Amino acid sequence: MTNCSKTFMKRLKAVYPYGGKTMRQVIIYPGEDGYWVAECPSLPGCISQGETKQRAIANIKEAIEGYVLTLEEDGLPVPDEHFEALVLAV
Repeated sequence: MTNCSKTFMKRLKAVYPYGGKTMRQVIIYPGEDGYWVAECPSLPGCISQGETKQRAIANIKEAIEGYVLTLEEDGLPVPDEHFEALVLAV
């Protein structure tokens, strides 16, 4: 790898510390039909489900990728992610 390539990779890792991926908050909960539901609150309407938690996670990852890709292809802004979650005892 050349010095130029190494410098580029360092910068890339600084901008995308998760291997080129962005982080999105996802909420997972059991649905009424026995499936697990997964939602991405920062992407309105981005919801998926699966028979297991693992399947729901895999499905929401695919849904998020498709959602963001569609926005980018249409020249629309991709909403920022704002991590803020609370668990309240009531």
